[in-house]
Amino acid sequence: MKNPMLIFFLVCSPLLVPSPLFAQEAKVTSLMSKQVQGNPGKELLMILVEYPPGASDPVHRHKAQAFLYVLEGSVIMGLNHEKPLTLTAGQTFYEGLNDIHTVGRNASKTRPAKFLVFLLKDKGAPVLIPVQ
Repeated sequence: MKNPMLIFFLVCSPLLVPSPLFAQEAKVTSLMSKQVQGNPGKELLMILVEYPPGASDPVHRHKAQAFLYVLEGSVIMGLNHEKPLTLTAGQTFYEGLNDIHTVGRNASKTRPAKFLVFLLKDKGAPVLIPVQ
């Protein structure tokens, strides 16, 4: 015998539980920007990136040297369509001037992730450039 209330509960219960139905965007906070001494055309930018559960980045590049350090959680990073790496707290990742960041996402759908990025770039250049 079918129970209409049970069917309703099973169908609607995901709507009643607070969980992300869609991937959320990363939160990026600029922490510091300094001109590189002896090289007036370059700047060093430090940012904090916080990935909510399930968050991911679009394919992009930086036109900078990027040094990443994972603070919390785990992230999946990949460049130039090569095999992505899963990084956990304390691990690092590097992106070169011409790399295309093809994979950047939180490895978890339930826990946030947080990492620092140091970018050595041309002064005034955009931090992120979307790639088609």
